[in-house]
Amino acid sequence: MPTREVDPRFWADYQRLTRAQQEQFVRAALRLAEDLERGGPIRASLRVKPMRNNPGIWELTWDGQDGRATFTFGPEQLPGKRHVIWRRVGGHAIFEQP
Repeated sequence: MPTREVDPRFWADYQRLTRAQQEQFVRAALRLAEDLERGGPIRASLRVKPMRNNPGIWELTWDGQDGRATFTFGPEQLPGKRHVIWRRVGGHAIFEQP
């Protein structure tokens, strides 16, 4: 599985989510990890794409109540494994400061 890191802003965002929203994010993050582990492609339902005007930052969107997260890829921590750095999670407003 890919390794991960979490930005402190992410934890603050995550604590503001409802329990249902937290569970939706965890399911989406696990699906992304599965897709990265098998070498892709990333399933279309996650709507992962690079953010416009924010080089190196990716967005992930999942079904539900405006579920969004941003992340970057950092240097490998384990050989051959992608390293995901979660930046923000919440609704569309997180895109103002991804």
